[in-house]
Amino acid sequence: MTDIAALPKVELHVHIEGTLEPELIFALAARNGLALPYGSLDELRARYAFDDLQSFLDLYYANMAVLRTPADFAELAEAYLRRAAAAGVRHAEIFFDPQAHLARGVPLAAVVDGLVEGCRRGEAGTGTTSSLIACFLRDRSAEEALDVLERLVDSGSPIVGVGLDSAEVGNPPSKFAAVFARAGELGLRRVAHAGEEGGPAYVWEALDLLHVDRIDHGVRSVEDPGLMDRLAAERTPLTVCPLSNVRLKGVASLAEHPLPRLLASGVVVTLNSDDPAYFGGYADDNYRAVADEFGLQDADLADLARNSVEASFLASDRKAALEREIDAWLVEQAG
Repeated sequence: MTDIAALPKVELHVHIEGTLEPELIFALAARNGLALPYGSLDELRARYAFDDLQSFLDLYYANMAVLRTPADFAELAEAYLRRAAAAGVRHAEIFFDPQAHLARGVPLAAVVDGLVEGCRRGEAGTGTTSSLIACFLRDRSAEEALDVLERLVDSGSPIVGVGLDSAEVGNPPSKFAAVFARAGELGLRRVAHAGEEGGPAYVWEALDLLHVDRIDHGVRSVEDPGLMDRLAAERTPLTVCPLSNVRLKGVASLAEHPLPRLLASGVVVTLNSDDPAYFGGYADDNYRAVADEFGLQDADLADLARNSVEASFLASDRKAALEREIDAWLVEQAG
């Protein structure tokens, strides 16, 4: 039987706030003296039935209220890396939403320092490395995003890149062209959510106006053959999150997910968990789900893992080492 959890992989699309498990929500609320609007874990879990992206975001931001101190953020990051390591994740490029915390009165330093400490502890305990990508909320102003970017840089925050997330429809990538241009000037890598709820035009904008290195989600690219050809030709990676797409009703069922079409078109697809505490699965769960649904073989799974390494922002020597690990896993599965 294929040991998917042992397959070395990189996670490129995970929101650290979306790894906030119900048990940790209650623990942090108790520690910070906060009253929750849920009487029990079961009552909270019962709310994890979403109609669309916005219904998820409403709960996501409400639960975020328990994150107050550096210790809270550190515990969150360490817990994620421990679970990710158990899923075979050797490196994670982690999104965080500074504006969502600043809007609640949480100092930027509390967020960043806590995440850095949690990532340090997580690596020390598991060997899984990580880096941070600051995502801007597309339903807030570009001016605010630019201000937060400058604050991050001025404070020496160890971010490797910037991203764009939150409510997609009505907030096109073009709105943030100046922010991403500034990030490019600063030498930061650039990624953006596009083609999840918004159509292929958003993916085109992210490519042409934001000059992104990767497209997060991008599943609606299948609606535009010309876009598919471009993504394949330029090897622009898509960080696809199958279980998320199903839970948010971007696709009606996993069986209808466009993953096979993306792969058949030669697009560089990676598998990721997005917000695993809310969507029923970490990286290994997503690999397992698509393997079962689409009959993927060990070689197919190894190719997806290789894509995740190729699409990462790791140095070439680390990429080569991970690719050797994947090759060794494939040999072991065959034996």
